[in-house]
Amino acid sequence: MIGLRKILLSTVLVATLTAAAKDEFTMLEQQQISIETPGLFAGSAAFSVDFAGLRPAEYCFPLPVGKAKAVKDNWLEITTAHGDAVKAMFSGTVRMSKKHQTLGNVIVIRHENGLETVYGYNAQNLVKVGDEVKAGQTVAIVGGDKGRVFCMFSVMVNGGRINPATLIGINSHRLLRQTVMFKKTAFNVDLSVVTPDKLGDKALSAAGKAGDMSTNPFAGGNKFSLNLVNLDAGEWCYPLAGAKVISAFGRRGGRRHTGVDIKTRPNDNILAAFDGVVTMSQTYSGYGKCIKIRHRSGIETLYSHNSKNLVKVGDIVKAGQVIALVGRTGRATTEHLHFECRINGQPFDPGKIFNHATHSLKMDVLTFTKKGSSVSITSGKNYIAKGK
Repeated sequence: MIGLRKILLSTVLVATLTAAAKDEFTMLEQQQISIETPGLFAGSAAFSVDFAGLRPAEYCFPLPVGKAKAVKDNWLEITTAHGDAVKAMFSGTVRMSKKHQTLGNVIVIRHENGLETVYGYNAQNLVKVGDEVKAGQTVAIVGGDKGRVFCMFSVMVNGGRINPATLIGINSHRLLRQTVMFKKTAFNVDLSVVTPDKLGDKALSAAGKAGDMSTNPFAGGNKFSLNLVNLDAGEWCYPLAGAKVISAFGRRGGRRHTGVDIKTRPNDNILAAFDGVVTMSQTYSGYGKCIKIRHRSGIETLYSHNSKNLVKVGDIVKAGQVIALVGRTGRATTEHLHFECRINGQPFDPGKIFNHATHSLKMDVLTFTKKGSSVSITSGKNYIAKGK
């Protein structure tokens, strides 16, 4: 095991090497699927990738609505409907795009993190060698063989296929939030998990009725809408009953306040705003004791300065469930709840969802539009919805 400093340095080295090597590909690289990546291990025998640090927009399952199963030789067969779009798992550069003798129309993408992904049996390739692609970008139309519609998918390191289940949840399609080290040996590349994933597929499977909590809301494009008035009474809850706002979202003393501070009394019950899965429950820098919950809409909510956290990572929670007690841990001058709403990792005003004066859900349609790494949000009134 190498130290954290070396891990970080080797990760930077991989990013630098692959960035330098990706602009041009030799004829052999454009023709062969399994081929060593030039310079990948030039400066070190090992490198690591921090998958936990990726934002939702930086990963996409190749066929988000497909059904995946592991087949021999570390391939993943993903079945879906005719005409579905095949998407890039990570950002990168197309190294190969051609008709292959065994995989039909196939695409190989070399990624900035040192990995490569392979997408085979496509009905049509939509990208060419040298194209820069983003995670979630459509690169092909799904094809198949012998009347079946599927994509044959694999992940490679230095030309060798690795077990995809070590990186992704085959049933949930979720990227495992872990740090993985890749070490070159005499004959292959060994994989080891440096920092394991704390949120397993089992927990996400338990969320079945609540929907897929790991879904990237922008997987289908750069825009999606959330109609708040379609939520029934039991599907939402103001996070602190009887609270008053003591600090709003926005600029505060020359600094950006990324949430809203609401206050009642010490050790009051903090409630989950929506159904979801707990992805963080720990002491976190100035936030103190902090909880983060991911919801099936793709929105995340954060609750901090708690005196006590009552849920752990992987717990499935319901709207209105008590998850923590009000405190003043971290950087806080009084007992209160700092409450945040986030989309694509970006905080936005919780006042777009809740009316803080009446502690009610707003009757709005929120439209989220992603441009690059930023997301803009617009609100529109809609009083016609189920049960309203």
